[in-house]
Amino acid sequence: MLKAVLFDLDDTLLKTSTEAFLRRYFVTIGRYAAELMPPEKLLAELQYCTRMTIENVDTAVTNHDVFWQCFSTRNNLDIAETEAFFDQFYRREFPKMQSLTHPVPGASAVVQACLDAGLKVVIATNPLFPAFAIEERLRWAGVPAEEYPFALVTTMDNMHASKPNLAYYREILDMIEVEADTAVMVGDDWKRDILPAHAVGMHTYWIAPDDVQPPNADIPCGHGSLAHFYDSLKLSGAL
Repeated sequence: MLKAVLFDLDDTLLKTSTEAFLRRYFVTIGRYAAELMPPEKLLAELQYCTRMTIENVDTAVTNHDVFWQCFSTRNNLDIAETEAFFDQFYRREFPKMQSLTHPVPGASAVVQACLDAGLKVVIATNPLFPAFAIEERLRWAGVPAEEYPFALVTTMDNMHASKPNLAYYREILDMIEVEADTAVMVGDDWKRDILPAHAVGMHTYWIAPDDVQPPNADIPCGHGSLAHFYDSLKLSGAL
C-alpha cells in the first residue's frame, strides 16, 4: 500500500531553464559578493564546496556544515558572518529570479490530491541550498510550504547526504517513518532520482516526454508527464 510520495522539484514541479537560471544565479551572487572576492573566484569556490558536499559520505554531518566549513576554511572567513551575509542574498536577490521559472501544469493539483488522500508528501529536491531558498522555489512552483503540510522538505540544513547518494533516500525514509516499498519517487533525473530510489527499494516514476523510453528497461518504473502520474495514482486506487 502506498504511504508516501517523494517529488523532485526542478523540472518535476517547477519548470526551470537550468542553463539560463544558473547563469543568472552566478552573475547575481557574484555581483552581490564582490566585496568578499572576485566573481570568478567565488564561482570556483561555490562549485568546489558544492562538489565536496555531494561527495561527502560522513552522514553524521549535515550538508550545511560540510559546505560552510569548506567555504569558510578555504577562504579564511568566519562561518557565522559569511552565512549571514549570503542569507541576505537569498532573501533580497534570489526572489528576483522567479521570472526564469514557472509551475509545471497541474503541480499543485497532484500535490494536493496526494495530501487529501492521506499520503505523506516529501519535497525531495537535492539538498544543496538553504531552507529559505528552497521554500522560495516552492512558492514559484505554486506549492508554498506554509500552505501545504509536507512531511519533509529536504534542505542543506536538515539532510546529511545528497543525490545520488543512496544515504539521501534512506534518510528520508527514516525521517518520515515509512518502508521503501510503500513510497514512490517522482522525478525527471534518471541518474539522481530514479536509479538511487530504485536501488533502495522504492517505486519510481520518471517524468519524461511521452515518446521517450526509460534508458534501462530492466528498471521497472512508470514514466510520462506529471499529469500522467496523477492519472496512474487514480487508476491504482491510491487517490
